[in-house]
Amino acid sequence: MRVSVVGGSVVPAPVETIAEDLGRLLAQRGHTVVCGGLGGVMEAACRGAKDAGGTTIGVLPGEDRDEANPYVDVAIATGLGHARNALVAMNGDAVIAVDGGGGTLSEIGYANVFDRPTAGIRTQQVGSLDGFKPCDSPEAAVAFVEDAV
Repeated sequence: MRVSVVGGSVVPAPVETIAEDLGRLLAQRGHTVVCGGLGGVMEAACRGAKDAGGTTIGVLPGEDRDEANPYVDVAIATGLGHARNALVAMNGDAVIAVDGGGGTLSEIGYANVFDRPTAGIRTQQVGSLDGFKPCDSPEAAVAFVEDAV
C-alpha cells in the first residue's frame, strides 16, 4: 500500500531518527512512502525507505520538481503551497504522522476527511478523532495502519 508520512520540515535529531526508521520499516514491508517531498520528517522517511530499496513519492508545495529532497523517486509539483497537504493525505491508503506542527495537524485532519487510518508518533494530542491512534514507535504505527486498511 501507499503510506503518507507527514511531519515537521525542521526536526531535532531524535525525531529524524524515528522518521528514518519508519521509512525503512515501511519499505521493508513493501509499502510506498508518500510525503510532502521536502526536508525534516519527509526527507528522513524517504532516506530510510531508499536505504531499504523502497519507492518514494513527494507531493511538493511549489512549481519546481527539483525542490524535492534527494531521496524522492517521483516528484509531483503542485504550485499549491500548504494546500498540497490535502493531496499528501489523499494519496496514501493510510497516514503516519511524526511530530510536527500546524501543517502536520492539517494533514491529520485531511486524513480524517478522506477516512484514512492515521497513526501518530510524538504528535500533539488529537483527542478522540475517529481513525487516529497515538503510537509509541514506528513498529506500532505500521502495525496499526496495516491492520486498519
